[in-house]
Parts: sequence; structure tokens; C-alpha cells
Amino acid sequence: MTEEIKEGEVLSFDTTEIMKMIPHRYPFLLVDRITECIPGKYAKGYKNLTMNEEFFQGHFPGNPVMPGVLQLEALAQCSAPILMCLPEYEGKLTLYAGVDNVRFKNIVRPGDKFEMHVELVKAKGPVCKSHGVGYVDGKVCIEADMTVALK
Repeated sequence: MTEEIKEGEVLSFDTTEIMKMIPHRYPFLLVDRITECIPGKYAKGYKNLTMNEEFFQGHFPGNPVMPGVLQLEALAQCSAPILMCLPEYEGKLTLYAGVDNVRFKNIVRPGDKFEMHVELVKAKGPVCKSHGVGYVDGKVCIEADMTVALK
């Protein structure tokens, strides 16, 4: 993100732009689009799930369910633009440092649009805390407090 961003400017990113911010690639890129992002504040995005996702083949045969740890990973990937758009974090790698208060409330299945909303709670140096919620059809599927460290 070499261009200057105006304070409060709402941004959006397609898959190609997301891949410029994070190193994840298929089959581990778990965000299709960032629909709304205010750097330093929050990001909203989604992942469209199909039966072609590799993890559905074994989780579980005859009853496909998106693994909870991948829902958490998707939330973390959705949070990346909140920081990566800021000059002090550009080009850094975000790594999970902790996850707290995780609650799985509904199942995510093939055909679902897994929508995510992640809000930055606190940033102090290379450590940032955020709160993420994942939805399908307006129903909460996962909620978590996440800590990431930037390297």
C-alpha cells in the first residue's frame, strides 16, 4: 500500500490485493474479499465455501463442516488489512500470539458465505489485539478475541 490513505477512508480489496498483504495461498487463503476496511479500525470480508474445499473431504465424510481452527484462521486473515494499510506495519508478517474467549455457535458448511467482521481493540508496538465475529446468514458462527504479533 504505497499510496497515502486519508483518515477514515473506507477501502476494499479483492483476492489479488489480499495476496499482496499476506503470504497465504490456496488452499490456505481463507478470505475471498475484503468488502470494507478502515485502517487502524476494522475490516469486513467473506469466504464463499464450496464442496471443493480440501478440508471438507475429510471433515467429515457425509457431513461436511468447516473446522473451527480454519474459521479462526479466516478471521485472522480478514484482520490483516486493518494493519497492513498503515505505514508502520506495511510488509510485516502477522502471526497468532494468542486466542481467547472463543465460542463456536453454529456450523459452517459448503454453500455458505462465511462473513467476517474484525475490529482492532488495541495496538501497542508489534502486538495487536482484535475481536472477530464470523456469520452465516446473519447468525453468529464464531466469536473470538485474537492477539497477533508482527514480525
